[in-house]
Amino acid sequence: QVQLVESGGGLVQAGGSLRLSCAASGSVSISTMAWFRQAPGKQRELVARIFSDGTRIYVDSVKGRFTISRDNAKNTVYLQMNSLKPEDTAVYYCNTPSIRWAWGQGTQVTVSS
Repeated sequence: QVQLVESGGGLVQAGGSLRLSCAASGSVSISTMAWFRQAPGKQRELVARIFSDGTRIYVDSVKGRFTISRDNAKNTVYLQMNSLKPEDTAVYYCNTPSIRWAWGQGTQVTVSS
C-alpha cells in the first residue's frame, strides 16, 4: 500500500501561484497519477492527470493555468497552479484516477478575491 502525502497549499490572492507536491512512499513511475480537489459542499473532482509517458490531461476549468508534472526518481507528483481564482479554493489530493490507494490528508488551497 502506497501512502500519499500532499503539501504546498496555503492562502494566496487571486492571480497568485502555488506549487503543490505529492510524495508517495513507494514507486509510482508506472502509474497514471492525478490531482483531485474538493471544495466545501461539493464532490471531489479530478482536475489533472499525468500518464507514465508524460501525457497530461486537464479539466477545462484549469486548462492553461495548472500544470501537472512528475519526478519518478523522487516518487513525487507536482501541480503548478498559476492565475489562481477564488473558485480554485479547495482541499487538494493526489491519487491514481482509479483511486488505488488510501487518500492522504490533502493540502488546503485558499484563494482570496
